[in-house]
Order: sequence, then C-alpha cells, then structure tokens
Amino acid sequence: MKRIIKNATIFTQNENRDMIEKGYLITQDENIIEIGPMDQYKEIPMDAEIIEGDNYLITPGFINAHTHVTMTLLRGYADDLPLWTWLSEKMWPQEDKLTNEDAYWGSLLSIIEMIKSGTTTFNDMYMFMDKTAQAVKESGIRACLSRGLQGPDDKSLKRLEENKLLYRQWHNEAQGRIKIMAGPHAVYTCEPSYWEELLNMVQEFNMGIHTHLSETRMEVENCQKAYGKSPVQHMLDMGVFQHPVVAAHGVHLTDVDIEILKNNPVSIVYNPGSNLKLGSGLAPIPKLLDKGVNIALGTDGAASNNNLDLLEEIRLAALLHKGFMEDSTVITAQQALDMATIGGSKALSWKEIGSLEVGKRADLTMLSMKESTFYPKFNLMSHLVYSSHSSQVENVMVNGNWILRNKELTMIDEEKVIFHIEKIKNKFQ
Repeated sequence: MKRIIKNATIFTQNENRDMIEKGYLITQDENIIEIGPMDQYKEIPMDAEIIEGDNYLITPGFINAHTHVTMTLLRGYADDLPLWTWLSEKMWPQEDKLTNEDAYWGSLLSIIEMIKSGTTTFNDMYMFMDKTAQAVKESGIRACLSRGLQGPDDKSLKRLEENKLLYRQWHNEAQGRIKIMAGPHAVYTCEPSYWEELLNMVQEFNMGIHTHLSETRMEVENCQKAYGKSPVQHMLDMGVFQHPVVAAHGVHLTDVDIEILKNNPVSIVYNPGSNLKLGSGLAPIPKLLDKGVNIALGTDGAASNNNLDLLEEIRLAALLHKGFMEDSTVITAQQALDMATIGGSKALSWKEIGSLEVGKRADLTMLSMKESTFYPKFNLMSHLVYSSHSSQVENVMVNGNWILRNKELTMIDEEKVIFHIEKIKNKFQ
C-alpha cells in the first residue's frame, strides 16, 4: 500500500542532513519510494492513503540502542542505591522470580512507552528473549535482541544454547524487523574462558555483540586488579573487537582506550539518564566524537532510568557536557539527534534505517508542531532537541505500517497489558 505525507517539515538525516521545510514523503509497502519538496510533488492515483502533514515535523524513527525491556517490571522498585548494591541485592534476587509470561507482558509495557515517545527500534539484552521477540512481532516495532550471557557457572552453557536457538528461530523474522546478536553482559560477569566459548558462537553465526563496557569506576579498577588492564584493553586482547560491538556506557575510558575504540568496529551507547541516576559518571562523549568513534543513544532499562523516553535522552545528551565543560558549543543539537538516528543504525549494522531516504525502510516519527514549544519557529532543530517532549509524538510508522496513529496504538491493547502488569507486580511485594 502507498502512503503519502504532504506539506510536512522533514529532517531527513541523510548524509547532508537536509531539512525539507515543506516536503512530501511516499512509502510503498515497507520502503520509502519518494521524498522531496512539494514543488516537485506529482499527484498519483488515489489508491494511496493521503496524510496532511502541515504542522508536523517528521524525523527518522528514534533508535534506542541499549535497553533491558523486561526490567520495566521493576521500575521504581529500588532507587537511590549504588549500582552494585542495586544490581546484586535488589535486581538479581527479584529477577529470579520472573517467568516467560512475565517477560512477555513486561516487554509489551516497554514497547508501549517507546512507541509513544517516537522510538521505532530498540536494542535489548536480557533473558526470556523469545517472549520479547514475540512481543516485537505482535507490536510492529523493530528490535535487535540478545540473550544476556554470564559465566562460567552451572547455567552458562544453557544461556549460550538459548542465544543460538534465539538466532535460529528469530533472526530476520517478523518481516525482517528482528535481528539477533550475542549478549555477553560484561567483563566482570564473563570470565576469559567463557568469552572464548561465546566468541566461537559469534563467529559461527556471524553475530554482532551487545555488551556493557567501563560503566563504573569500580568495574575498571577490578579489571585492572584481575587482568592488569582496562576493560577495553582486556576485550581487545581477547579478540572481542574482531567483531562489531555495541558497547553500552563507556563512562570511564582512558585516552588509550579511546584510541583502541577508534581503530576497531566498536560503537559506544551513551546512556545519560541512567548514568546520572546510578551515579556512574559522565562519559567522555566529546573526546569520542573528536576521534570519530560512533556514538548511539540509549535509555538503559526503566529500572535504572526510570523511563524509556529517547527524546529526553536526546536533550540530556545535548546539555550535560555544556554545563560540565563550561562550554556551550560542545555536543550540538544536530549531534544529539544523530546519536538517536544514524548513530544507532550504524551501531546496530542496520543500514536500512536511521535516515529518511529513497530505498530506506519507512520508519518515521511525526511530532506535532502546533504546541507553543515550537514557537516562534526560528530553529526547528533547536526546538526538537531542547523544547519538544514526547507528548507531541502523534504518529509512528515502522516498515511502512502505522504502529501509532493519532496517538492511538494500532497493534497493542494497552488496557490489557496494564491489567497483566498489575497482577505481576504482586510477586514483588
């Protein structure tokens, strides 16, 4: 089916970062087939859905490059604690109570929140990932999924087999909306012998890797004590960076670490909200950008953020270093939007998304510009990054299909999801 959006303002996020002030965009099936200014638009047969885009800003769908969606079930359960206390004493014991069914409803809860704030793709690492895949398939969103891996222990080989099965059953499924990666949690939960085993799996299936890297000062100090090197240098020496790596956080990096990242296929996922809330620190994003390291943007899980609103992360990404470095020119609005779009597509090795161009997948977000936050219209990029909020997201499309239309979810029964979430909550009392 063809869909035509007319008279909209379009941030293409193409190589030239072209903005079309009064433009049109045509989709057919899952792809964008035309895009341009209205003076180039030619009427086509009326077998298409016509959407009047006046007073709408269209961006590529946002890419949340680091999440743990089932952990939304524990949102607000344990706040204002140090990371290791939060993880080992609060999260892990409660996670032992979770079931496959819980993960399905928790995934849908997160997907609802992400869709409503303009996210069209997310990159997730956790357990019960077959249920998250099912939720992705039913909801219409796009996702990279990884089975979280730790070891060696009595369940480490089982986790590897689950990651392999996940790949066999779900890679490129749901009209190509699902990709599978490997999910080694971190250097402090995976010993070198286990890294060797999981890298054999990565090689066999030609997978990318989604992991945590140098999130806290303690992680780096413990790695230095155990191996005599930083987590980045440790991963390099183990051969991890011979494969594409999506590395969440990257907060505590030395100049040597950054040089290693620069020279290897590693993308850092900046998680400003989670890093602030857990007191992890501030990632050296300006240094990484100066060196040409690809930066994506993520929310982390809603148990540590405590939301999945990528628009909020875009704003934080553009503001934090300005204050910290006392320099209002670092990390521009454009760079922050890049992290949430083309930076995410590069991190996930998903070249068909991240920008609005002919031949790309029709993944887009439409924000209303009728609200006062978009006036006066001096600089729409500035307004998007510094002034807008997720309540202005009205329409979201993935693969050419509306998954949010006029602020209404088209493929998820939100009331039913909330009903099940309230039932699950009782087991954590």
